[in-house]
Amino acid sequence: MSVPGSRVGMRAAALAVLLAASFTAQAGLFDDEEARKAIVELRARVAAIDEENKGRIAEVADTKAQILEQLSLLRRSLLDLNNQIEGVRGEMAKLRGDNEQMLRDVAELQKRQTDISQALDDRVRALEPTKVSLDGSEFLVTTAEKAAYDAAVASLRTGDFDRSAVTLNDFLRRYPQSGYVQSVNFWLGNALYGKRDYKEAVNAFRSFVAAAPQHPRAPEALLALANSQAEMKDPRSARRTLEDLVKKYPGTEAAQAGKERLASIK
Repeated sequence: MSVPGSRVGMRAAALAVLLAASFTAQAGLFDDEEARKAIVELRARVAAIDEENKGRIAEVADTKAQILEQLSLLRRSLLDLNNQIEGVRGEMAKLRGDNEQMLRDVAELQKRQTDISQALDDRVRALEPTKVSLDGSEFLVTTAEKAAYDAAVASLRTGDFDRSAVTLNDFLRRYPQSGYVQSVNFWLGNALYGKRDYKEAVNAFRSFVAAAPQHPRAPEALLALANSQAEMKDPRSARRTLEDLVKKYPGTEAAQAGKERLASIK
């Protein structure tokens, strides 16, 4: 009876081993399926991530292309702007040069205007009569007239009798109605006497005394006339002139000098 019982036990043990093996095999099959599913899911996720990355890369590429295009446009804009700036600088330089030239032109015009105004003022003043006082008389003369008289008398005072005679005669020709005429005739006689043209000096002094017997220089003119006649070796005429001087202008220095001169004329 013990033998059958052991056989049954052995079968039971074998069956238990088979069952255990069957369970172990099923467990292994289950683990492989899960792993395959995990791998498939992982691959799917990797593929999705890869697609996502590809999309992002494409976006980045597009963005980069846009940025590069914008940079290119910006460079061209900067270049155009730089060219415009250079153009403006050139225009400014030209305008500056034109402005400087214009300022020089304006200054030149102002100078010319000033010169013209000054010349016009000088001409107006030359035409405007001014009052002068000479040898006890007052009369009106122009600036040019006075300048001509002063120049003629100045040359006489320097001893340039030839030039003085010319300028005095020229004055009489240019200003025959001038208030200076009487004085000019007197100084002309002196200029002619100084250049030893005694004949013309006699004529000048006679003309002066005849035209202005009341002139303050009339006594001097008669004395100079007598001296001119004496230089011409005409003592008789010289004596008559001196006697006339003493008679008409007694008490004058010229008359006193005439008296002394009479004593020396034979």
